[in-house]
Amino acid sequence: MVLAAALCACRHSAAAPAPDTRSNIYIDASAIPSAPEALPFEAGGRSPDGHTLGINSRYLTLDGKPWFPVMGEFHYSRYPAGEWENELLKMKAGGIRVVSTYVFWIHHEEIEGQFDWLGQRDLRQFVELAARSGLYVWVRVGPWAHGEVRNGGLPDWLLAKTKVRENDPAYLRYVARFYGEIGRQLKGLYWKDGGPIAGVQIENEYHSHGPGKGEEHILTLRRMAREAGMDAPFYTVTAWDNADVPARDVVPVFGGYPDGFWYRQLAALAPSPHYFFTPIRCEENVGMDLKSTHPEIDARFAGRPFLTAEMGGGMALAYHRRPVMSAADIAAVDIAKLGSGVTLYGYYMFHGGTNPEGKLTTLQESQATDYPNDLPVKSYDFQAPLGEFGQMRDSFRDLKTVHLFLNDFGADLAPMIASFPAQQPSSRDDTVTPRVAMRGNGERGFLFIENYQKGVALPERKGFQARVKLAGGELSVPRQPVDIPGGAYTFWPVNMPVGGATLSYATAQPVSRLPDQHLYVFFAWPGIAPQFAFQQTPRVTIEAPGGRIRSEGGAVYVDGVTACAAVAIHVSADNGQTADIVVLPREQARNLWQATVAGIERLVISDADVWFSKDRMELRSSDPSRLAFAVFPGIARGVDGFRPAGRDGIFERSTAALQPARVNTTVHQLAEPGMTPLPRMGKEVAVAPVDADFSRAARWSIQVDASAAAQPTMLRIAYEGDVARIYAGGKLLTDDFYHGAALELGLWRVPPDALKQGLELQVLGLRKDAPIYLPALARPAYPANGVVARLKGVEAVPEYRATANFPSR
Repeated sequence: MVLAAALCACRHSAAAPAPDTRSNIYIDASAIPSAPEALPFEAGGRSPDGHTLGINSRYLTLDGKPWFPVMGEFHYSRYPAGEWENELLKMKAGGIRVVSTYVFWIHHEEIEGQFDWLGQRDLRQFVELAARSGLYVWVRVGPWAHGEVRNGGLPDWLLAKTKVRENDPAYLRYVARFYGEIGRQLKGLYWKDGGPIAGVQIENEYHSHGPGKGEEHILTLRRMAREAGMDAPFYTVTAWDNADVPARDVVPVFGGYPDGFWYRQLAALAPSPHYFFTPIRCEENVGMDLKSTHPEIDARFAGRPFLTAEMGGGMALAYHRRPVMSAADIAAVDIAKLGSGVTLYGYYMFHGGTNPEGKLTTLQESQATDYPNDLPVKSYDFQAPLGEFGQMRDSFRDLKTVHLFLNDFGADLAPMIASFPAQQPSSRDDTVTPRVAMRGNGERGFLFIENYQKGVALPERKGFQARVKLAGGELSVPRQPVDIPGGAYTFWPVNMPVGGATLSYATAQPVSRLPDQHLYVFFAWPGIAPQFAFQQTPRVTIEAPGGRIRSEGGAVYVDGVTACAAVAIHVSADNGQTADIVVLPREQARNLWQATVAGIERLVISDADVWFSKDRMELRSSDPSRLAFAVFPGIARGVDGFRPAGRDGIFERSTAALQPARVNTTVHQLAEPGMTPLPRMGKEVAVAPVDADFSRAARWSIQVDASAAAQPTMLRIAYEGDVARIYAGGKLLTDDFYHGAALELGLWRVPPDALKQGLELQVLGLRKDAPIYLPALARPAYPANGVVARLKGVEAVPEYRATANFPSR
């Protein structure tokens, strides 16, 4: 029991004032879901040790129980092989359970007949490392993949020889050879073999129709994949863009992005439907009135689970359009989709990368290859939760609070169906009507609240209260209305079982639970006072060491809770069941980690970047003072290399002792910017500069101290301009389309000799009148001549490391 642990050393907050107005919401969530139906074709599989994966009309299953995994895209061929393992462990620490990855044909057979599966193209090693990291794998085998790769991943030589993406005999012969190579790489790594591969995606964004195309082509590719040895429990196809999805053998997956580099307009987009609760799965089928434009499309997917593979984890930059994504832009979509009924959450991308070196050409999508957009030559950072060089971004921490919940409560959520209020927003422009949904089973569930919209400031919802009809009657959530701040996106439990009691509701978001410790962790959204209401039940005692408690009308209410790491509420029942509830502040919840270490499932709070491997916890930070952690349950013998630092509520704190270091940089300007003409125009949008255009770039030499080689160091370059490139020894390392953020380069990727010789930064001028979309906050300050190519600062930031080896029991 944790009740005896120290309380927070602060006073309880005062009761919230009565709201001025009420946001009245009524949701009928009383329907008891019918039992899910079997799919009309065989799917799923059994591992040699008897574990099963399955699927039905509503959700996935693991060993016969509902399973709600989180999937994240990470392209092995866009990342150095020597860094894969740590990055996979980072993904796992972020709550990812399935890693998905494209197999880009052009990355492996750029020259006909010369397959390359070595180094960062070693698919087999990547999948084996994923298995060792405890992750499932979903391979996306194309043949056409897109992924902003040259020709969508198809080799140049193939395009010159045959028709593609249809049942042309010559094309299928080449596909059979490519699939056969993949099959040999992955032999023995499928679920049926005891391996991690749970799924195979066929093709991508396929919308061709006609003889030898459409459903016929997809089923042909599916058969060929099986014949090549790709025998997985699940086969999926993307279902947007008017896809012709077969009714058998494959499962549709969906996606959605709150912004897009591919749009032709050079202005902010209309409000995205992905911040609204709706059962409509295809974005292009959601009208401005939030109603389905083609109900027959919705009907096509009835009887299939709502699985996603491409929910935007960020957004790439095209030359003509450069959307900037915040953590909230990404994380708020999670809330809308979970409330709408999703049962597999898949991100594209979750981890950024860098395009590999091509043997014949650069490998990015470009208008020069008859594709509609120009992407950076090297960088595929995607503004992802884990960046091009493994940076853990704010979005990583925001998303992790949801992923931890899904890892612990996903089996409860997956079978629950979505219910929507009687009054819903009338259009995408409606900022007045509250956005709310309920996922439930008729008796309990979760209330989802969305008060965030990218590019639109939503108002505070004064006096928010939802009347929820359940099978047992109506419940007001909460009993005393609360104000929902503009920008909030959260969800609350309804009738959650907790330690022998029933938690009628809480105005705090559940994050995780430790069953062995009888511990539940919530967090308080800033501006929303945590309230807890329990059904008053004989032989169940509710205590509130961290709040005020009162009994009224057959319920026990707890308010005045101060969000901190101490126990706020203790539940005990005569039958021996107990539970402790901790309510963290949101920022502390963003720094919460969960893993089984030294044989015990533990919670860790740390500002550092954290990941786990067996009995080891790795901490990384650019600030050595952040190499500290608090852990529950504690470590009796302490952790070598760390000194005890007291307690934070139920957590035991430890800190490492590292001194800050400085890595000096020397910068010299080599050339002023030359004349800056307007960008050339392609068919519809501006064309990215080519190598020859950089003869007029402003240039600087950057020399970094040799001490940068002593520990991993990130080079951060603050600049304003159009396009920036960094070279070492004449080789392009990375590039960036300016969008207001610093250009970063992991110096550990630079060969030591090249780093010793120095780097060269090139920046092209950006004209104020250039036909390029930049959000208002990213627009630079232009000088009088209307052209900017400015270096604002260069900083080499060391990364400090500490390893906590937890003593085994």
